[in-house]
Amino acid sequence: MTDASITSLRATFDAIARRLDQVRTGEDRERVKREIIQLFKMVDQTIVDLTTLKEDIRLLVDKYKRLAQSEMSDQVPGFHGSAPAVHADHIGASTFIEKGWSLIALGDYPGAIQALTKALSLSPNDSQAESLLGWAQMLHEEYDAALGTFQKVLTREPGNSLAQINVGYICLKKQMFGEAIEHLSKAIRLDNDKKATLYAHYYLGLVYLARDMLDDAQTFFEKTLKLGPNLIEAYYELGRVQWFAGDREGAGRTWEQGFQANKFNPWGKRCREMLELAAAGREPPR
Repeated sequence: MTDASITSLRATFDAIARRLDQVRTGEDRERVKREIIQLFKMVDQTIVDLTTLKEDIRLLVDKYKRLAQSEMSDQVPGFHGSAPAVHADHIGASTFIEKGWSLIALGDYPGAIQALTKALSLSPNDSQAESLLGWAQMLHEEYDAALGTFQKVLTREPGNSLAQINVGYICLKKQMFGEAIEHLSKAIRLDNDKKATLYAHYYLGLVYLARDMLDDAQTFFEKTLKLGPNLIEAYYELGRVQWFAGDREGAGRTWEQGFQANKFNPWGKRCREMLELAAAGREPPR
């Protein structure tokens, strides 16, 4: 609803209120009654229309999220493909949790952080709000804040493998490789969430690649592709590892597989770029 629409409805309300104060006859009362009923119907229909529009916007958010996920580089996986299930509560925390999730999906990480911080002020120690807050902080590259948030989650829920891989990812970005290996390995041992297990292998591959431990990196990228053949970025990284290890033919085959697996995926396109780079006699980025 625009400000003009609200102003118009409010002006109608004020006009009716003034006429109601001036009612003198039964005919006047009946006229005002009809006007009040008409205004009520107008507002009620506006609410219905806005509710319908709100649900349609949710569909846009879901569609945008699917597109955005394909554009993300090596960010952590999303928690769910749809809005989180939150309980109704009298203090309104669930409203801010839903808002935070939607803003994360739209890429508005500062807005999500603000909404989820509000949720936690209303419902302290809510694990869902805390996990989403850590996720938003991490995607906004507030790594220290995210690390503190996820550690709170893990203190209460040591078996939360998504929190484990998120901490591992943060440690990777901060080049705290030993801590990264510890958390990612624990997520693999827990093996209670398929997505977390998949990304734990992938991030471990990145850790060992960053440390120039190519054999270990190759092992984890190969395991990643066994667990999730559609994780196209693993083809890209595995190809780089093979290239740096001197297996240029293997690298070419891997990049070709990644490109063929999804030609329209940004990582599939990167695999194609690596093939063209190699064909031109140039080196892939280190």
